[in-house]
Amino acid sequence: MAIEETIGYRFNDASLLEQALTHRSADADTNNQRLEFLGDRVLGIIIAQKLFERFPDEREGELARRFAGLVSGVALADVAQTINLGQKLKLSSSEEASDGRNNSSSLEDSCEALIGAIYLDGGLDAARTFVLRFWEDIMSRDSEPPKDAKTTLQEWAQAHGLPLPDYNELERSGPAHAPQFTVEVRVRERRAVGEGASKRSAEQDAARLLLEEIGGE
Repeated sequence: MAIEETIGYRFNDASLLEQALTHRSADADTNNQRLEFLGDRVLGIIIAQKLFERFPDEREGELARRFAGLVSGVALADVAQTINLGQKLKLSSSEEASDGRNNSSSLEDSCEALIGAIYLDGGLDAARTFVLRFWEDIMSRDSEPPKDAKTTLQEWAQAHGLPLPDYNELERSGPAHAPQFTVEVRVRERRAVGEGASKRSAEQDAARLLLEEIGGE
């Protein structure tokens, strides 16, 4: 496939690549959700090790903030767009009609699935080569550890004499191996709802959305 030239990796087992590119709307049984689960963990260990080596003088909290940004949905979607992954996805006709190729959630999931597929096909070294190639630019953007959305929202609330943000899980859906969380954050009358593949990522998404609302006022 042409995408193999773009990512610089040729699969020994082409079925793994095909599965990584198959959205759940196109096939309820053989899709990229399980690979997404695996790819999330593989990405995490690669990024964690790279940050540990690259910033030897930073404390755990600083490394954690960098890590959160690099494994976030924003970073994943950024890489997916860089390699034009959305155009390679196998979607149902209804998903494609609703602009599914540019859907941020689908791009994030497929990027994680691609990492999982590379890992299964070529091992950790192959996955590391891919991740470090396409995450290098993102990793180099900030000289200082970024603050995550939850930290920024908490600091905003404290600066305005408001109670600390209150997070509540509203819903948990999807299969056990690929759950989807919906979380609400409130700061008095202000409210936002976020989603994510983990409760933590859903909280970050909710905090980000509330910060965007605050910034637009």
